[in-house]
Amino acid sequence: MSTAAPSACRPAGFLRVAAHLRGGMGRKLSVLDPDRRPRDTQALLSTAPTMELHVERPLLNQEQLEQLGHWGPAPRTHQWRTWFQCSRSRAHGLLLKHLPVLGWLPHYRVREWLLGDLLSGLSVAIMQLPQGLAYALLAGLPPVFGLYSSFYPVFIYFLFGTSRHISVGTFAIMSVMVGSVTESMVLDEDFRQATNSTIDDARVQLASTLSVLVGLFQVALGLVQFGFVVNYLSEPLVRSYTTAASIQVFISQLKYVFGLQLSSRSGPLSLIETFLEVCRKLPESVVGTVVTAVVAGVALVMVKILNEKLHRCLPLPIPGELLTLIAATGISYGVNLKGRFDVDVVGTIPTGLVAPMVPNPQLFAKLVGNAFAIAVVGFAIAISLGKIFALRHGYRVDSNQELVALGLSNFIGGFFQCFPVSCSMSRSLVQETTGGNTQVAGAVSSLFILLIILKLGELFQDLPKAVLAATIIVNLKGMLKQFTDICSLWKANRVDLLIWLVTFVATILLNLDLGLAVAIAFSLLLVVVRTQLPRYSILGQVPDTDIYRDVAEYSEAKEVPGVKIFRSSATLYFGNAELYSDALKQRCGVDVDRLLARKKKRLRKQELKLKRQRKDKQAAPSSGSSVSVSVDTSVGDIKGSGVEDSRAKASPENELEDVAVSRQEDAKAPDVSTLKALGLPRPDFHSLILDLGALSFVDTVCIKSLKNIFRDFREIEVEVYIAACHSPVVTQLDAGHFFDASITKQHLFVSVHDAVTFALQHSRSGPNSPVLVS
Repeated sequence: MSTAAPSACRPAGFLRVAAHLRGGMGRKLSVLDPDRRPRDTQALLSTAPTMELHVERPLLNQEQLEQLGHWGPAPRTHQWRTWFQCSRSRAHGLLLKHLPVLGWLPHYRVREWLLGDLLSGLSVAIMQLPQGLAYALLAGLPPVFGLYSSFYPVFIYFLFGTSRHISVGTFAIMSVMVGSVTESMVLDEDFRQATNSTIDDARVQLASTLSVLVGLFQVALGLVQFGFVVNYLSEPLVRSYTTAASIQVFISQLKYVFGLQLSSRSGPLSLIETFLEVCRKLPESVVGTVVTAVVAGVALVMVKILNEKLHRCLPLPIPGELLTLIAATGISYGVNLKGRFDVDVVGTIPTGLVAPMVPNPQLFAKLVGNAFAIAVVGFAIAISLGKIFALRHGYRVDSNQELVALGLSNFIGGFFQCFPVSCSMSRSLVQETTGGNTQVAGAVSSLFILLIILKLGELFQDLPKAVLAATIIVNLKGMLKQFTDICSLWKANRVDLLIWLVTFVATILLNLDLGLAVAIAFSLLLVVVRTQLPRYSILGQVPDTDIYRDVAEYSEAKEVPGVKIFRSSATLYFGNAELYSDALKQRCGVDVDRLLARKKKRLRKQELKLKRQRKDKQAAPSSGSSVSVSVDTSVGDIKGSGVEDSRAKASPENELEDVAVSRQEDAKAPDVSTLKALGLPRPDFHSLILDLGALSFVDTVCIKSLKNIFRDFREIEVEVYIAACHSPVVTQLDAGHFFDASITKQHLFVSVHDAVTFALQHSRSGPNSPVLVS
């Protein structure tokens, strides 16, 4: 590639780009040919070695680019002004935005979608029934409250949600987080005395109050457009957190599998202590309970394997969980498992809906930290699944509206004694694969759950809790498979692996709330550390191109003689500005600080020598015989005599002539401040180019650091140029008063190649001389 000044017959801004592809039979096809038929991109790429690219344009610095492109500040958009505009169309848009069901329900395709949504809703409800009962047990609540949490929030999300395929309701991770809160709070004697209720009633009050508070957080974050907060939860962090939570779920269900009575624990290391207590009490296991759990677990696994093998042949998955629950309830009732084998069962399930109950605001202060953690985790899980299905089916999910929808589901559900919910991955997959097209499927499933609450709930009173525990454990298979992330991240990105491991260990040891806080803090700290440890490179030119790459990576890339090109892979800000300067001086191969110190020391000695010489001149005799005194200095020769001095005093004109002659001699004398005159070694390069293409912003510390780099390298007779700055960065440099009389926009070039070409044409120019472009 060649860069040259435009010829006389071309305008100054001339740019010609031509790319040619040489094909068979000697034919030449122009890539810019408008009549050429579209070709396969892979075919073009496969012939890339035979393509040639020629560009002719003038060498451009930032000042010339702004003149050529007629640069002007981008117009500012004051979006806040639209908040106060009032019109019919705006009111209609806000209504559709915050109540999406009004947008898609009138356009519902009954013939195409209704059958699929009915079948999908029925399939999801069949799964939601056992999962609701089981996850309520996981949250430390009576099973019927799992059915309440599978009805109210689902119907609310039907009205306000934007995802068509996620299944909102009880979820294992949310339930275990709620369970950890209820366990820790119920242990407090002061709390139980203040509420004056039984343990179960106290747990229900805690869970419903927590749901209201979670809903308030989510609605508030959604209304202030804070949906981006989930971006701080990286995928490795979320997957590791859910994996650790699944371990906690698994251990919490062991007491139901073995029929053990365990002491309640909460706080750091409580999971380890619970597991050790289970191991100690294994000899006390109830044999009937263990057999029931094993049989139910084996049956569920076999049905899941059968569904995976026959999923193409079956119109609907076999409802293994529902069939297991029905069979286990019938066997328990017929054989009397509770009376004969001491197998613990669900017990009384009240029929009908409960009246709404106002939460206890006195608990808000104690639950605020846990509520925020549950709100963020629940939203992260829901929006992750929602975006996956939206991308797969070609529609958009509004993250802020999803926050509002989930928040309203939890907030309103809390008044009806529901505990916090999110969406379930397994149910969402079933809702999609069984033909679900819209949230009508969710409404159908909630109506089916309502039927069970009103009429059929009491039929499951003899259901063994061991079967519900087996259902929970079997459904953890997908999350436990995430342990394979360790192998894949080891090969792909070990920094992400470190986040995964720290999150997992912190969640296991410190419990779910503190573990999440530690994981987020560690991942953000790691981002800061990575910006302080970027890759610094000295660039060289790839032969016969205008491309510059790291000479340590590209063996054919050679440094341009007399020019050093330095690049950092991270943006420059207050946290790494000093590290950037140190790395630059180290990579250049010149001890800049030592050279500057030696130069200042010799200049100081020279200045003292000049002062002594001037003092000796003033002390010389001004009368008597004509004695000629000659003082040889590095600036020039100064001669005088007694007669001449008297004549000079008598004639002011002679004095002016002497001053003029002295100035002419000073102008002719060599510059004594140069390294060569001082006897110091000069750097083997005359120009330094800073490739700032990685900068996304600058701050005052960055600007000061760049100014110091210009000053220091100019002191050792190296001119500094900047290349490849983005327009916003240039604007910030200008606003920070980076450009002045000594550093102008003529020192800033549009590309590294422009800067190199200019530096080679203007080598060894004075440090403060203006940069001229020919």
